[in-house]
Amino acid sequence: MKGLYIHIPFCEYICHYCDFVKRVPKNKEMIDEYLKALVKEINQYKDHFDSIETIYIGGGTPSMLDSEQLVFLLSHLQDIKPIEYSIEVNPESYTKQKGEIFKRYGINRVSLGVQTFNQELLHYLNRGHTNDQVFDVVNHLKDIGIKLISVDLIYAIPKQTFDDLYLDLKMIDQLDISHVSCYSLILEEKTYFYHQYMKGNFKQVDEDIEATMYKIVMDELKKQGFEHYEISNFAKDGHYSFHNMIYWTLGEYIGVGLGAHGFINGKRTYNERALSKYLDHFIKEETVQTKEMLIQDELIFGLRKLSGVNIKEIEEKYKINLFETYPNLQEKIDLGLVEIDHDYLKLTKQGLFLGNQVFMVFI
Repeated sequence: MKGLYIHIPFCEYICHYCDFVKRVPKNKEMIDEYLKALVKEINQYKDHFDSIETIYIGGGTPSMLDSEQLVFLLSHLQDIKPIEYSIEVNPESYTKQKGEIFKRYGINRVSLGVQTFNQELLHYLNRGHTNDQVFDVVNHLKDIGIKLISVDLIYAIPKQTFDDLYLDLKMIDQLDISHVSCYSLILEEKTYFYHQYMKGNFKQVDEDIEATMYKIVMDELKKQGFEHYEISNFAKDGHYSFHNMIYWTLGEYIGVGLGAHGFINGKRTYNERALSKYLDHFIKEETVQTKEMLIQDELIFGLRKLSGVNIKEIEEKYKINLFETYPNLQEKIDLGLVEIDHDYLKLTKQGLFLGNQVFMVFI
């Protein structure tokens, strides 16, 4: 599969944990100017349009675009006929009119930024929606025929209790959706939380509590009928995120927009992160991937999937012996973090909690 990632960097406010490329726009004209440049960049890849099977519009907050701006962007993507067409939405910036625009232009999957259903914790994260808005968005999307709905959750938030997490997962059950992405809160540089941490005003959740919360997530979502198919992702009835599967299987994808990354024709592309530079020339650098880089990425990303990676396929593709190339891998097997199952190398249940220790073998 080949994917197209489109980055919308604008937000109405900045979440305290977010380190993605984003900014609060000065005015509507700033967004309009950006979208014109974005469409120009997209059109540079017209030769790939027939082979693109997934589109993912992320951010930032794509749903903060007004109806006119959404139509402008989506109308320029009509020559692409993806199997999966996703957009990220914040509940408070969704309207029924925007949902109907999504439907009209072929969007068939929505990723909803919920994070938690505890209003105090939401405020702590600097999020601006209510639980009622979440249910209203999901119900309207279903009403207009957009059935593939994913919700983002965050756990291991300071002051979050196990009861808070159980409530979040109970609400997921009530939403009756097909996909959940669930991540622990990671302290990233250049975020509000990181600045507070440097001042001594932010304390990360204890690792044992974080691990217990992860287990609660896995257990509760399994009870609800979700398949745990990637470290942080759960799906019902095989409704995986096919766009993200491209990343995890080292497939090709085009990245357009401010700060976007791509992987196409054996090269990693990195776009400018500063708006003034992006408006001038889009791409900051391209890096040809060496054999060693490709093997490393394929193993690290591939092991994120619970199905793991096929050892024979890796060895034939790259003409290597896996255990000769990475002799420390055996140690991780002996520690019970990795196992071989029908020629697949995969993380064990214990390895899911300590994946980074395994990934370091390949770096």
